Amino acid sequence: MLTDLFFGLPRHILDQPLWLQAWIGWMILVNSASLLFLDRDAGKVTLALWVLNLVLMSTLCYLNGYNRLLGLSHVLCWTPLLVYLIPRLRTSNHNSPFGIWLRVLIATNGVSLVVDYLDVARYALGDRD
Repeated sequence: MLTDLFFGLPRHILDQPLWLQAWIGWMILVNSASLLFLDRDAGKVTLALWVLNLVLMSTLCYLNGYNRLLGLSHVLCWTPLLVYLIPRLRTSNHNSPFGIWLRVLIATNGVSLVVDYLDVARYALGDRD
């Protein structure tokens, strides 16, 4: 059913423990803040990969259920995003709103990637929960 494609993932997220919902909410906030920086290439690239991530993750959930494989979406989107963003740290003003957001975004998505690479590896090794 098409509504499951769009609403299946959010329903699963609402069933998770509060700490995980808070972490997901934080990630949504930090990545969505790219809308404030669309005058910069980093904002545009982040928004594009954020939207792609939402589409991929919703599709993976629809096709395969809510499990560790969902981390593949972050692996495919956040890895190139961080490769693109990290070199921009040198040229950004550390105290500007953009510089602060850039550092928070890299830290947030970097932490996420550690968990996501582990989840995808565990899924590949047979842990399907």
